[in-house]
Amino acid sequence: MVKLSVNINKIATLRNARGGNIPDVIKAAIDCERFGAQGITVHPRPDERHIRYQDVIDLQPVVRTEFNIEGYPSRSFIDLVKSVGPAQVTLVPDPPDALTSNAGWDTIKNKDFLTGVIAEFKECGIRTSIFIETDPEMIQRAADVGTDRVELYTEPYAANFYTDKAVAVAPFTQAAMVAHEAGLGLNAGHDLNLDNLQYFAEQVPHLLEVSIGHALIADALYFGLHNTIQLYLRCLQQAATT
Repeated sequence: MVKLSVNINKIATLRNARGGNIPDVIKAAIDCERFGAQGITVHPRPDERHIRYQDVIDLQPVVRTEFNIEGYPSRSFIDLVKSVGPAQVTLVPDPPDALTSNAGWDTIKNKDFLTGVIAEFKECGIRTSIFIETDPEMIQRAADVGTDRVELYTEPYAANFYTDKAVAVAPFTQAAMVAHEAGLGLNAGHDLNLDNLQYFAEQVPHLLEVSIGHALIADALYFGLHNTIQLYLRCLQQAATT
């Protein structure tokens, strides 16, 4: 079954809005795992408007599932990840002031840069993934930079799901096959939710992991965190048996 990694950035956003330590990011990560999540994702940004660098350090000894750290590979980010040693690092091409990740890497233009960064992480035994769109050439060239996986940027799928889900998912199905043929593992994330997740997992072959934050934490306001994680896992379980 496809693994569910819960992005807890929005927990930190809520904490930071008031100051103090409510809600507790560390407790939230532990609870997500206890409720069935198979991974924890964080995305520290330079302005620390949600997850802080110290949060990442504090999470390292308590996360028992897969710890995935996302971010733009600035020198400070690289040093943080290498010091923490997560299971996976996901590289995104966000500028420092980006509201959220909204584009994938140009693996041709950034080949030398990505190759050097990924080599650093591989020396530390950290699995690498790079955020990417469905362009087949960009995916094929991702293999050239040495990454282990690619994470498909799924906002275009989510935006068009309600109009024509078959058309919306088709580029992702093709991208998954290109990635597999290139020897790359496949992750996905961005705007996946309870409506569109099962269909995506059914239609996209070789999918290993989805990272979901905003929608899942928003759903938890209505359904509770435990129940919400179970609902997302059920989507993935049903996709696996279809």
